[in-house]
Amino acid sequence: MFRKSRGVVRWTRRIVRAVILLALIAIGVGAVIGLQSLPRNEGVVALKRDAGAPSVSADVSIRRDRMGVPHIKAQSRQDAYFALGFAHAQDRLWQLEMHRRIASGTLAEILGEPGLVTDRFIRSLGVRRAAEQQYARLPQEARASLEAYAAGVNAFVEQEMIAPPMEFWFTRSQPGRWAPVDSVAWLMMMALDLGGNYNHELIRLALARTLSREDIWRVLPPYADDPVPSSADWPTLYRDLGVYNKNAKQAALPGPISPFISAGIDGLGSNNWVLSGARTQTGKPLLANDPHLGLTAPAIWYFARLEAPGLDVIGATLPGVPAVVLGRNRKIAWGFTNTGPDVQDLYLEQIDPGDPKRYRTPDGSAAFAEHDEIIKVKGKPDVVMKVRATRHGPVMTDVLPGVADYLETNRYQIAMRWTALDPENLAIVATDALAQAGTVAEARDALRDYVAPMQSVVIADSDGGIGFVAAGRLPVRKPDNDLKGLAPALGWEAKYDWGGDVPFDELPQALNPPDGVIATANQRIHSPDYPHHVTYDWTSPDRYNRIIALLAAREKHTAESFRAIMGDVKSLAAERLLKHFRSAEAASQHRLADRARAAASSFDGTMTAESAGPAIFSSFADQLTQSVFFDELPRTVIAGYAASGRDFRHGLDKVLAANDERWCDDVRTPVRETCDDMVRATYDRGLDELVRLYGEDVANWTWGRVHAARSQHRPLGAVPTLARFLDVVSPTGGDSYTINAGRLNLGDRNAPFANRHAASLRAIYDLSDLDRSRFIFQTGQSGNVLSRHYRDMADRWAKVEDLPLTMRPDGPMRELTLEPAR
Repeated sequence: MFRKSRGVVRWTRRIVRAVILLALIAIGVGAVIGLQSLPRNEGVVALKRDAGAPSVSADVSIRRDRMGVPHIKAQSRQDAYFALGFAHAQDRLWQLEMHRRIASGTLAEILGEPGLVTDRFIRSLGVRRAAEQQYARLPQEARASLEAYAAGVNAFVEQEMIAPPMEFWFTRSQPGRWAPVDSVAWLMMMALDLGGNYNHELIRLALARTLSREDIWRVLPPYADDPVPSSADWPTLYRDLGVYNKNAKQAALPGPISPFISAGIDGLGSNNWVLSGARTQTGKPLLANDPHLGLTAPAIWYFARLEAPGLDVIGATLPGVPAVVLGRNRKIAWGFTNTGPDVQDLYLEQIDPGDPKRYRTPDGSAAFAEHDEIIKVKGKPDVVMKVRATRHGPVMTDVLPGVADYLETNRYQIAMRWTALDPENLAIVATDALAQAGTVAEARDALRDYVAPMQSVVIADSDGGIGFVAAGRLPVRKPDNDLKGLAPALGWEAKYDWGGDVPFDELPQALNPPDGVIATANQRIHSPDYPHHVTYDWTSPDRYNRIIALLAAREKHTAESFRAIMGDVKSLAAERLLKHFRSAEAASQHRLADRARAAASSFDGTMTAESAGPAIFSSFADQLTQSVFFDELPRTVIAGYAASGRDFRHGLDKVLAANDERWCDDVRTPVRETCDDMVRATYDRGLDELVRLYGEDVANWTWGRVHAARSQHRPLGAVPTLARFLDVVSPTGGDSYTINAGRLNLGDRNAPFANRHAASLRAIYDLSDLDRSRFIFQTGQSGNVLSRHYRDMADRWAKVEDLPLTMRPDGPMRELTLEPAR
């Protein structure tokens, strides 16, 4: 027996050693394969001929600096775009694959059913079909640039790639072939991300089922202190028309379409500002820009320099697009923020009661345009979906979250009109022309062909000029249109149809203002007497007001003072609630009250990463918002809280300022509560929520930890074990209303204060010497987790530090040469 036991032990040890050895071999093989996915950045690539696709016409140099930024030098612009496509594929191949599949509605092909929601939405919207129409109408030179770029992407995959990045192994897929139209489609997806006005209309449609017009304006007040902008009583109109399904439980507040589309986020925004030389120490303009977008790993941006005859530009590119979107050349610099215009209108289309294949128009009934889309789903049968369209655009009823649950779909459908779907979309032409401009005036004129997403562009030139234009196609609403995008319009009434476009010269713009200051932060960008309707859904002016105050605080500014402004975390929105916070804090009897008071004793609305005060305040504000509004909003609306992109802070400010007991009273209790009662009651619930999330130790509630910025990998960041390696996490300050923004994620009850939407890049341009310009973004140039450039900018970004954006980089450069096919 003893010998038998010893034998078993020996065999067990041998098996364990064998398993360990096999595991080590597997790890080694995986490491070798993984390392093979890293591109080479030195040497010569002799390109092969690809039938029907362009190659380069002469040698092209791709020299990478110490941060992995490629400096491309070519003999023609098309060769430069070819090389940019090649570099994008080297460093961001999986990101390119995701971009291609998202825009074409083919995610489910590799992700299975989790990709189906996105695919159904994109197929219904018709992104790929619209992109094909737009591509066909582009000038020949623009098509040549797109073709060269696509050929560069494909050349890397088919001629140079040894092993694909590990994401392809996890999804058991291979890189698809990039087509020129894929670039057009991805630009349209960016327009969707930045132009989700339809979501505001859906929110008002959902709320109108149970709330009056007056109540909706209290929950979602007009911009700043503006009066109610329209007399239209859309809730009564909808009920009289029988728009709502009487058997539906409750109308859901629309949430995100999918993890891959973030359209309609409240507070989605950016900052940019420019000062003339009269306000700077150098006597030349300074320009700053930090666009706020959803944080992903890798970042959405990829920096590059392109040098070719007629083109010498450096800045932020979008993988998938042959252009420097944000940046500078040798004479000008420019920066974008989202204008946030109303360029999407939803229409209630009334179904012909005698024929469900027809709908009502001002001239009688018309047939829905119909066709079938076949979606391939990994591991499942194909999904066949019927796509319909009206004279306004695609029918979206079944793919807009929650709508089909409460709309009377046997009588009404919802169609969308959107500028970005129009065949005449020359955004890629305008972007290319902007990069070649030499003065503010030339840059402004280059943007005449720009369509979507509408952007507030600030520009400066080395001669001292500064300017601004809200560039993009803005539809004209007719004088008798009483809704103007507030909520879905009646598709059979001609007064709600668009009446053309606002002429470019009548868009909001400025050139060399007398005070030498231009700033935009998604606030209302025009005076109250501006003759055209832009939107009713401007973002809160808090960031803009703070920027203007900090610019006014110094007579002369420098790049260093601009950097300090970019890092500012003073929240004017928090300041407005501060007296209520202190009142509740003083009255608290919570077991942690003393420790919480001590931790927040110096909190003054500054959302610093090192303090627990911002976390205690934010939890209080969150609980107070729920207490004021949620007893009277539908339960499914509550379920969509913040997942819809709303935080109701503006409405909360208005309720508390007016001491509005109609909203402060909790209708679920027999006692009539006052606003003071509600304020005091919610503080302790906020502490309980922090305990649930982060434990009893108040020292662990520091805002940098609670509010850490998480750049999530798509889609593998959704897998916790993989997220630990693939997501890029950095401690950050700020909130949804600070210049150094970090939008709260209140819809995620497991991480409500996480920062998932912030400055996707920061750039400062010095027009006295453009080579002293600076930049940073939150991950690194590479999308390959094994690369040293995967996250090497993260710490600098979190500390609001930056790197040179120079055409003359210091230090050693790694050079790869692309040789033309012989």
